[in-house]
Amino acid sequence: MKNIRNFCIVAHIDHGKSTLADRLLEFTKTIDVTENQVLDDMDLERERGITIKSHAIQMDYEHEGQKYVLNLIDTPGHVDFSYEVSRSIASCEGALLVVDATQGVQAQTISNLYMAIDHDLEIVPVINKCDMDNAMPEEVEDEIIDLLGCKREDIIRASGKTGLGVEDILHAVIERIPAPKGDPNAPLQALIFDSVFNPFRGIIAYFKVVNGTIRTGEKVRFVNTKKEYGADEIGVLKMEMKPRGEIGCGNVGYIVSGIKTATEVKVGDTITSIANPCDDAIAGFEEVKPMVFAGIYPIATEDFENLRSSLEKLQLNDASLSFMPESSVALGFGFRCGFLGLLHMEIVQERLDREFDMDVITTVPNVSYLVHTKHKEVLEVHNPSDMPDPTEIDYVEEPYIRSSVITSATYIGPIMTLCLGKRGELVKQVFVAGNRVEIIFDMPLGEIVIDFYDKLKSISRGYASFDYHQDGFRKSNLVKLDILLNGEPVDALSTLTHVDNAVNFGRRMCEKLKELLPRQQFDIAIQAAIGAKIIARETVKQVRKDVTAKCYGGDISRKRKLLEKQKRGKKRMKQIGNVQVPQKAFLAVLKLD
Repeated sequence: MKNIRNFCIVAHIDHGKSTLADRLLEFTKTIDVTENQVLDDMDLERERGITIKSHAIQMDYEHEGQKYVLNLIDTPGHVDFSYEVSRSIASCEGALLVVDATQGVQAQTISNLYMAIDHDLEIVPVINKCDMDNAMPEEVEDEIIDLLGCKREDIIRASGKTGLGVEDILHAVIERIPAPKGDPNAPLQALIFDSVFNPFRGIIAYFKVVNGTIRTGEKVRFVNTKKEYGADEIGVLKMEMKPRGEIGCGNVGYIVSGIKTATEVKVGDTITSIANPCDDAIAGFEEVKPMVFAGIYPIATEDFENLRSSLEKLQLNDASLSFMPESSVALGFGFRCGFLGLLHMEIVQERLDREFDMDVITTVPNVSYLVHTKHKEVLEVHNPSDMPDPTEIDYVEEPYIRSSVITSATYIGPIMTLCLGKRGELVKQVFVAGNRVEIIFDMPLGEIVIDFYDKLKSISRGYASFDYHQDGFRKSNLVKLDILLNGEPVDALSTLTHVDNAVNFGRRMCEKLKELLPRQQFDIAIQAAIGAKIIARETVKQVRKDVTAKCYGGDISRKRKLLEKQKRGKKRMKQIGNVQVPQKAFLAVLKLD
């Protein structure tokens, strides 16, 4: 055990975690020199240049005549995937904190660092991209010293591109990060920190042995689900899975036991032996809290069961996704899904399409609200259509976040305007180092759900970084805005919005839908309504045949007779006609500028 080191790499987006992980794998001869981002094996990750999943891999390294086993976990940097980071941190004893030499400390750097410190991890600070012409290693070192209170000589200068400082990082991992603690002779206790679905072998769970030893063929129990299995194969994670006879205390590995049902494996569960069970499960693993909710519906109604099994398989690979069945008048049966943010929602939608070939419609994203009724009941509402009657509501509370924006002093003005326009309240403003400022706001989560992040990036030319955490609920004056087509409400387009934004938002929705709805044989009235009050209206004009073309000359009453006949036909058509809302109309509502 004293020769095992478990560590993860944490950093802000684009600070070079995956490239640095490649160099570590190359230096320890785990892989040959290959293309970049070996651990990012999903097509989506390669295309977007981001890490979506955390990836575990084992390296062997010899240091001062001793052989060491290093278990590395490469983690995502985006705020929407912070749950992946928290699970990786729970299974490690140390973390490499990577900071870009050209960008300095950013919001997600600080957020991930605090998460690692909360778990008592040993932090090894690394400045990456030191080979670049615009690198500022001295200034970045000052920022890290302010943040961590470490010594200047503790900070390693490195480059994931050229391989500079990689050997120093490996030495620091061995010398500074403690070996895992645990009792090899105690009953087996292993923490599941990830799982994947394999169509041939069932569900494969990744675990870290906290106490005891696990052996091939042993009968094991998953403590929380109380299910029992045989450990058909166990092994370690190299570039591919390598079977082993046993995995000792402190090490990381995988287990294949022919599990077919997705719900039987829960990330954060404990594996124990049936012959010599442990007394209790490993504590301290938090449940994920979704921030954004949206409905996902199959385009063809008969695909409902396929969508359910696709979501279950996806949930194995992405434990932060939660879903429950719901139905909608406009869209039929589907699921209300909880996501950690908009990027997470987009990635899930994309993965459903690529990996499971599912065509889906996603409704307008929203957050959960607490509705206090006049009967002193408190309801949690994830969907505007679940709102009780307005006459029964006493007041509504909406979730607030404490957000931190780190940017250069040049962009303070426009960022303040943006945040105050989103009903934000300025808490404080702190100069981090040089002309870098951290601005802290309290804001309603519902305001940042749709387009806040895009606007922040564009007004700061990409130089602002944003991070947030939930900060309770506050009373708010919210109203339910309905969109009616020919008097019929389309429940998938309903939103909850603040009373000050309602008229403007309703008007923009109506204008956008007028552009997107195809013309029919009858007029389509598009209305935005709050309760019974109509606040905006647009009309999509009917397509009309020129019925008077065959009348030339003669009395005007002949033409009028034909027009009256057409009018009666249009009226009949309107009564039986229904309006289909195309998928791009749902998506366009998200992009309202």
